[in-house]
Amino acid sequence: MLSDYHFLKLFRKGVVTFMPGKYLCEVVYKEQLCDNVFAITVVSNKLAGEAVPGQFLHINCGHSRLLRRPISICSVSANAIEFVFEVKGEGTRWLSKRNPGSFLDVLGPLGNGFKLPEGNVIIVGGGIGVPPLFYVADSAPSGVAAVLGFRSSDRVILLNAFESVCDSVVVTTDDGSAGVHGSVAEPLGKLISSGEYDAVLACGPHAMLKAVAGTCRQFDMPCQVSLEERMGCGVGACLVCACATELKGKADMSRVCVEGPVFDASEIVWA
Repeated sequence: MLSDYHFLKLFRKGVVTFMPGKYLCEVVYKEQLCDNVFAITVVSNKLAGEAVPGQFLHINCGHSRLLRRPISICSVSANAIEFVFEVKGEGTRWLSKRNPGSFLDVLGPLGNGFKLPEGNVIIVGGGIGVPPLFYVADSAPSGVAAVLGFRSSDRVILLNAFESVCDSVVVTTDDGSAGVHGSVAEPLGKLISSGEYDAVLACGPHAMLKAVAGTCRQFDMPCQVSLEERMGCGVGACLVCACATELKGKADMSRVCVEGPVFDASEIVWA
């Protein structure tokens, strides 16, 4: 994990172009949403006041672990900020055991978020890419339809929350145990074909985002995607999260933590 001293050195050299806010945030709520998926709410006036949909937090998951864990923001209210994560290793397992009254060392909010259009939008989420889209749906200025994809019925999360802020919600599952059997592509195509929506905003696994981008391209529908990539420093210094992009007709490598995580789908080299 980069110390404040090392951040300052990189900032002075121009490697890091900004100094992220660092906060000690109290945990005020924790809930297990399903097997290995947890929601934690922390209190921070600064984080809550500065965050926009699509940004993420970089959380220190124990002093013995060098790298922080990047976790997308799920919702913001007053002075509280909620994030949802899946336990995938020792760092996130440590995080899942934090209870109300404990404190977390947090950098953020980080990254570029979604640009919310004025018109109606379709949000498309897959798996652990679903939670950050709740913040999008709750902040959208007009109508919202949601297409949420999961592996199976026991992996469905936040359904009631989405139904409370969206005009319609379609759930798909890979095994057909809940909602529509199959991928998000078919219900997405039907919604776009209705002519009632002006843009698609998506977050989830790479294969799903590639399919969503392809569907939007067929209908000439504007599409923004939030990429899920492994990160090291979270501020653009280590280049671990670089992905292939094409910006203004030129091939480039963009840092998901700084130039992203949200990109216009047309900018991503999907191959």
